[in-house]
Amino acid sequence: MQYRTVLSDVADAETRAAIVAPLVAYNDAQVGSADHRPLVIRVEDENGRTVGGLWGYTRYGWLYTELLAAPSGARGQGLGRRLMEEAEAEARARGCVGAWVDTHSFQAPGFYEGIGYRRFGELDDYPPGHSRVFFCKRLKD
Repeated sequence: MQYRTVLSDVADAETRAAIVAPLVAYNDAQVGSADHRPLVIRVEDENGRTVGGLWGYTRYGWLYTELLAAPSGARGQGLGRRLMEEAEAEARARGCVGAWVDTHSFQAPGFYEGIGYRRFGELDDYPPGHSRVFFCKRLKD
């Protein structure tokens, strides 16, 4: 069989699913099911509109927090901590042994360190002049 490559800047769900399928099949064959489950916590205003929250998933016994956002008026008031604690509690209930997250050096490294996360990696100059920082935390001994 001959293969060709097609470069695109269109990120449609169908193409993503086609790329993910062989990776999932290979990974499952190597280590068993990932048990991938979304984990989403919405922050709503008094009108029921979503104004922030946490977006992540559990997979391979770990919680990954992809997005964490508090409305600007709620920053520094413990909402981020509450969201992370709620996500970690759910991850423990799902049997997770740890949690990981990444952030930029100009965003929230101090926040994650303050709630018990340990830095385990850093990608310099992403974006230029800053870095992307990776953190983890054990949820079970």
